[in-house]
Amino acid sequence: MDVEPFGPGSMHWDTAGEYRNLLVAGSALVLQTMHPAVGAAVAEHSTYRSDPWGRLTRTLASVQTWVYGGAAGPAEGQRLREIHRPISGVDERGRAYHALNGEAWAWVHLTLFERFVTLSRCFGTPLTGDAQRRLYEESRQLGRILRVPEREMPEDLDAYWHYLDRMVAERLEPHPTALDVLAAVRGTPVPPGLPAPLRRLWPPVGAGAGEFSHFLTVGTLPAAVRDKLGLRWTAREERRLRRVGHAVAVLTPRLPERLRYMPIAYRARRAARATSRLEDCLRTA
Repeated sequence: MDVEPFGPGSMHWDTAGEYRNLLVAGSALVLQTMHPAVGAAVAEHSTYRSDPWGRLTRTLASVQTWVYGGAAGPAEGQRLREIHRPISGVDERGRAYHALNGEAWAWVHLTLFERFVTLSRCFGTPLTGDAQRRLYEESRQLGRILRVPEREMPEDLDAYWHYLDRMVAERLEPHPTALDVLAAVRGTPVPPGLPAPLRRLWPPVGAGAGEFSHFLTVGTLPAAVRDKLGLRWTAREERRLRRVGHAVAVLTPRLPERLRYMPIAYRARRAARATSRLEDCLRTA
């Protein structure tokens, strides 16, 4: 299947590689694992508990490859499907699941669009309707890179929001894996490679980071999802989230590119500019 890769000028090129995306990474995993098939597959086959830093590193590298890898993006999408192909079983309620079930595979991908919109609203500049439509069209392009069945992707933005409301109301559940992810967010483990003297200082730092991550995870979930999970969210917490969001929105555009973007994204953006300058030189030679 021929899929056009992303490049400079696309919204994903400018946003997908930002470190800012980590602010909604926890809530994305909660949303995804509330789907019963995804929750069961993650519970049985994911390393989010045994190797959280490794899993995060691998996930970030994969996501950046989809967007910044050029021809390697579709190849990465195919690789992901192949490694998920053998993942199947029966969950704790006797329901059969398969990681490549069309609805479940699409749900994991389609949550990313909603998270991008939420990220922009909470920690940046809210997207206009036109910007959302453009981003959703790119999201469908990303879905093709990930081999999401076309029939599972809503055809336009309005259809997407109807789809999301239906999924939250009818398909998502307070799955044990989603609740375990929420609990795991609080227990930030020692980062690998941390020097021994600093490892001894990590417990209070990790505890504080875990509580802040849990706060962000709960606060950035849709209200209907919080209700379904039985999570409490107060007006005071909402005000705190808005203060944090304003600070992030002001700071992020002022950061140097190498601090704003993850390594693959940063290098891809530099390489693209270098290629563009070379092409300009060749045209004017």
